[in-house]
Formats: sequence, structure tokens, C-alpha cells
Amino acid sequence: MPALWQLLGKDESDAAHLFAVFRQDTKNDPHVHVGDVHATDPEMALVLAKEQFARRDPCVNLWVVPYTAVAATAYDEAEMFEPAIDKSYRFGGSYREQQRVMKGPRRPSPPEPRRGTQGRRGG
Repeated sequence: MPALWQLLGKDESDAAHLFAVFRQDTKNDPHVHVGDVHATDPEMALVLAKEQFARRDPCVNLWVVPYTAVAATAYDEAEMFEPAIDKSYRFGGSYREQQRVMKGPRRPSPPEPRRGTQGRRGG
């Protein structure tokens, strides 16, 4: 799996100083990629990200990730994201079979008494 900086056509020395910035607006929100900063180290990247991406809008958390640490799929591997054609797992046929196995073999029900023979007296 190639690194993101390779897919973007950057060289490794430039990617070492490039950080992706992710921002979380509230505690229940996901982190969202909002941009990139150039910095010498992660601490400086956090300072620059705070100045650039958290100054105006409220923010509860920032992540900075060096581009060298991000792995990505190649564009020619896009077929891996296409949905599966076989969706037999959605059907409950196996559930019915499992219930039959769990119940065990079917026992024959006792014969019902014949009607009209009980309660009559000969005569």
C-alpha cells in the first residue's frame, strides 16, 4: 500500500514537514480533515493548526498527522470499493435450517382418538 505523499507526487523530504489537520467541532462530532500545514515538528504543527483552523469557529480537539504516517489505497485499486454482487447473506434460509437442526428430529404426533366410538353404549 503506497503512502499518501507518494500518491500526491511529493518527495519524502517535503512530506516530512507536511501535516494533515483534523478538527472536531463538538465532543460528539467526528474529526474532519480541514487542511494541511507545513511545520518542522508535530508541536509546531499543532500551533499552526490552532491558528489557522480553530481561531474563528469553536473547536474542541485538533489532530495533526504527518503525511509520512498516512497510508492510502492506489487509484487503480478502486474496484475493491465496489459493492459485492453476491448478497445471499441477507436471506434467512440458513436461519430456518439452524432452527430445524436445534429442534432435533421431528417426532410423530400421537394418533388422535376416533370420533364416535367413545361414550356410546351398545344397545
